[in-house]
Amino acid sequence: MNWLYSFSTTEFIFIGLFILLYALYILRTFRLARQLNTQAWGVIPKFFLRGTYLSLLIVALLGPSFGEADGELATAGRDVFLLVDVSRSMDAGDVVPTRLERVKYNVQQLCDTLPADRFGLILTSSESFVLSPLTADHDALKQFTRDIRTSPAAVSGTDLCSAIELARQKLLTDPSTRQRVKAIVLFSDGENFGPCDQAGLLRLRTFGVPLITVGIGTEAGASIRSGRDFIRDSDRQIVRSRLNRTFLQNLARDGRGQYIEVDASGRYIYDVAGLIQSVQGRVVDQQRIAVSTNKYFYFVLVALVMIALDLIVTVRTFRL
Repeated sequence: MNWLYSFSTTEFIFIGLFILLYALYILRTFRLARQLNTQAWGVIPKFFLRGTYLSLLIVALLGPSFGEADGELATAGRDVFLLVDVSRSMDAGDVVPTRLERVKYNVQQLCDTLPADRFGLILTSSESFVLSPLTADHDALKQFTRDIRTSPAAVSGTDLCSAIELARQKLLTDPSTRQRVKAIVLFSDGENFGPCDQAGLLRLRTFGVPLITVGIGTEAGASIRSGRDFIRDSDRQIVRSRLNRTFLQNLARDGRGQYIEVDASGRYIYDVAGLIQSVQGRVVDQQRIAVSTNKYFYFVLVALVMIALDLIVTVRTFRL
């Protein structure tokens, strides 16, 4: 038998108090019986009964376990680059409070959901750059995320595919990612104005790096505020930004990933986490461990039965 906890001063105090107080009770009972010219041996069975279930409860507190079972613990490290669209269209309010603010909040949720994984952060609009390399320091990543702001739209427009290519290069050229599971998650409304190299997406499939695209926005879309006015096109018409679901779905299909759309409850982030966890990769650490189970409940169950007997069964103390 193995024990989770060892005997401490507390257990010795309880046992000592029980013996002391019960000894005083027995002495008092026998003294009273002598005065009544009778016997009081009926207190002895109760003493053994109560002493037994007290011992059982103390054993249960020490966490007894029987035997050991061998098991294998395997760990697959995950490296995930999060690509966040920071073009002006992400200021649209069709997703409350705005598309970008929702993404910032959900990126922090994703870090909390997958605490053992490494995350990197790439921002993209007309150009893409690494805001944070792959790191296991989620607190630092969250701080970077809270400081993200949209950038003014450049003449060339948003180029999402350049961010995907940048993430691919970082994942495949970094020696620290060689034996780890890799994935790319793109948060965007799908408004893209740059060319997409199919060869780059094919390389993602070749190296087993899934591209998960997350659509932020609605089909109805929303206008984008610019000071006291709204952003307008060359004809002075108010621009309305809409979710380009088809483009993001095609990206996910070509990148052998999956498309997920933001919902009002925010539960979609758990679907993203589930997809990342489902990616098969090489095991980076495997060890054999001995597993034992705390069997305290058997002792508690027997003690409860004996307590019930103590309450139900009466023993005549004095024989008059």
